Amino acid sequence: MQITYLFDPLCGWCYGAGPALERLAGLDGVRVNLAPTGLFAGAGARPMDASFAAYAWQSDQRIGRLTSQPFTEDYRLKVLGAEGSLLDSALSTLGVIAAGLEDGAREIDTLKRLQAARWRDGRDITDRAVVADILDEAGLAKAASRVRTPDVDLLAAYEGRVAAARAEFQRFGFEGVPSLVVEDGAGRRPLRGNALFGSFEQLTQHLQAA
Repeated sequence: MQITYLFDPLCGWCYGAGPALERLAGLDGVRVNLAPTGLFAGAGARPMDASFAAYAWQSDQRIGRLTSQPFTEDYRLKVLGAEGSLLDSALSTLGVIAAGLEDGAREIDTLKRLQAARWRDGRDITDRAVVADILDEAGLAKAASRVRTPDVDLLAAYEGRVAAARAEFQRFGFEGVPSLVVEDGAGRRPLRGNALFGSFEQLTQHLQAA
């Protein structure tokens, strides 16, 4: 079974789904492919202001209660409190893709590290230097170097991955991320992201019945 995971690195619900995603990737016979949609990149980027920060924090508390993922005071103060900054997921997405180009098995781990850096440690993963530092800390020196100075191949990979993810998003009529596309001998079909927030046993049942 192949699962395409539609996500954005700055999506709080995608962070909340992280534990379920890791467990899925660890199942025998299951391959998880990350599909970054660029939801908060480019035209989807938006400035951080007090109104959005309050909305995000309220939503984050709900996600935290549902998933037990930490949303810390460092995050609230340093990330949501950075009024005038730009909520743009392009660089964190670039970091995930660069990691995959260096080591295809490291994308999910890299996404987890970036998410933890933001919501747990209060680091700004919209900043190129921060993303590169996180890759360095993960032992992905080549990927870090490419994020600091993107080359044609990395930028092309970014554009291709985001375009493919958006095509899947539109094809299956998804309304948000995270979302899943499940592929096995029966074909390809969508699975809404809310399946990631119940019990893992229910999730596997949804996968079989999707």
